[in-house]
Amino acid sequence: MTEPYSAPAVEAAAPSAPLVTGAPAVSIRELTKSYVLKSETVHALRGVSFDVPEGDYVAIMGPSGSGKSTLLNLLGCLDKPTSGNFYLGQDDVASMTDDELADIRSRRIGFVFQSYNLIQQYTVVENIQVPLYYQGRLGAAEHQRATELAESVGLGDRLDHRPMQLSGGQQQRVAIARSLMNDPYFILADEATGNLDSATTEEILTLFDSLNAEGRTIIMVTHEDEVAARAKRIIRLGDGLLSSERFNSEASREEARVRQQEHVRVLAQRKY
Repeated sequence: MTEPYSAPAVEAAAPSAPLVTGAPAVSIRELTKSYVLKSETVHALRGVSFDVPEGDYVAIMGPSGSGKSTLLNLLGCLDKPTSGNFYLGQDDVASMTDDELADIRSRRIGFVFQSYNLIQQYTVVENIQVPLYYQGRLGAAEHQRATELAESVGLGDRLDHRPMQLSGGQQQRVAIARSLMNDPYFILADEATGNLDSATTEEILTLFDSLNAEGRTIIMVTHEDEVAARAKRIIRLGDGLLSSERFNSEASREEARVRQQEHVRVLAQRKY
């Protein structure tokens, strides 16, 4: 592994900013990605470097064209970089084959998508077990683990329900439980609250807070400042570069929780 990275541009943080100093779950070095569109070369990423230690909770933000979606695809092993290194633990996945990347996706990364990506014909428990289908690891023990995960996200009374019988928030809880099935290196959440109302967003963010408090590593791509305020760290991209990095103090994170909870309370009291 290379030496720990020191961010070149760090915004002023609130006092007692929480520094996470565990072993890296994710480490990227000088990552670039270029595309050729017709006769033009688009440099989507221009040498991005940062670490995500185990137990960290990072929000990645940036405007359209910043390289955010490209970085998301690379972090999810859905694409390969043009150059640079991308470590999951001690393994550099940047130069792996497509088959090796597919194995990494199924075993080491837990995905949570904006649109849930559940299989409509499957029950809650069956959807949670999906990451194991591709590994041929289905049995009584795996079914029991999926059941326990469903219960842990508050769906113990919905085990045999199918997605169309669930609310949006419940479907996202299924997706979060599914992301934990393989005990991943990190959870990669892509606009996980983008399709949810304020009250349900608060429920999902509270669940992420709880998972992170248990030691889960979370990388969340979002365009919402109030969602990012719940993370321990905010990384912003601009023009394919890491433009800033900010640590949120625990006090500021708690203020964000209270602010969002108050907003939900006020909405609940309104009469239309």
